[in-house]
Amino acid sequence: MKAMIYDRYGMTDVLMLKEVKIPVIRDNEVLVKVHAVSVNSWDWDLLRGKPFLTRIGGLLKPKYKILGADIAGRVEAVGNGVKHLLPGDEVLGDISWCGWGGYAEYVCVHEDALSLKPPSMTFEQAAAIPQAAVLALQGLRDKGHIQEGQTVLINGAGGGVGTFALQIAKLHGAVVTCVDNTDKLEMLKTMGADHVIDYTQEDFVQKGILYDLILDVVGNRSIFNYKDLLKPKGTYVMVGGPMSLISQVLFLGPVISKMEKKNMKLLVHKPNKSDQNILLDLFVQGTVQPVIDKSYPLSQVADAIEYLSEGKAQGKVVISLEQKIL
Repeated sequence: MKAMIYDRYGMTDVLMLKEVKIPVIRDNEVLVKVHAVSVNSWDWDLLRGKPFLTRIGGLLKPKYKILGADIAGRVEAVGNGVKHLLPGDEVLGDISWCGWGGYAEYVCVHEDALSLKPPSMTFEQAAAIPQAAVLALQGLRDKGHIQEGQTVLINGAGGGVGTFALQIAKLHGAVVTCVDNTDKLEMLKTMGADHVIDYTQEDFVQKGILYDLILDVVGNRSIFNYKDLLKPKGTYVMVGGPMSLISQVLFLGPVISKMEKKNMKLLVHKPNKSDQNILLDLFVQGTVQPVIDKSYPLSQVADAIEYLSEGKAQGKVVISLEQKIL
């Protein structure tokens, strides 16, 4: 099979499209023919080995040679211990906890990672769901305890997590302010944002508006800035950002939460099949839809990762293996 592999940390030029052996399934695994896989910021971090914590399990060279966590495809074969899936089933899932390997024509996956794809959903839409949509749901529901009528700020609203978060927040009856660059604002307004802020033109920190809940996808301010934007008993949830802010939330967050009665929380990525299925139900109901900006063939994974890393993507970027490999 063809796979995009890398054997050392670096920029996208270390990625190589090669012929490798199709993996062999274990008892509790299924072999999936990959039709689509979405690109996530994790791919960029793991590719470079930065921040250094991403090298756990592979300090000098990558533990996993094939990146790609959010897959959608068709089951080709099943292991002896598999109970709920059959060859021919169309599936999707976040495989970051069971070996990665999505940037390939085939991948072996633990059956517990996979959900059945709704017939009305394309493979590209399915690949856009597992990580970004689950992070948005867990950030707003589990960490943010979102309530009807609350004012919510989404910082970095125009990307994968942000576009799902906007839809989920509106579904809960929140009043949503979205922060992103100029090119994404019209899309966000069309999707239902009540207010938009163009960070290239104005600083949302300086506007003096307070919020019940802040979902932060980019982490480009200090914890003290975010604290000052919260109403009493408000909640800040960090979904993505640099290690410097992660450290602030981990070590200063509990102090701020106790002294000022403002909740400063960090969302740790936890693949969750139940949450994945909730989002599939919302898709079928027509209330939450993936936003897909661009689709690339497997041979252009490097271009896709670079495009995502530039912060230009409106929604998700996906790799379609149904496109011809150049």
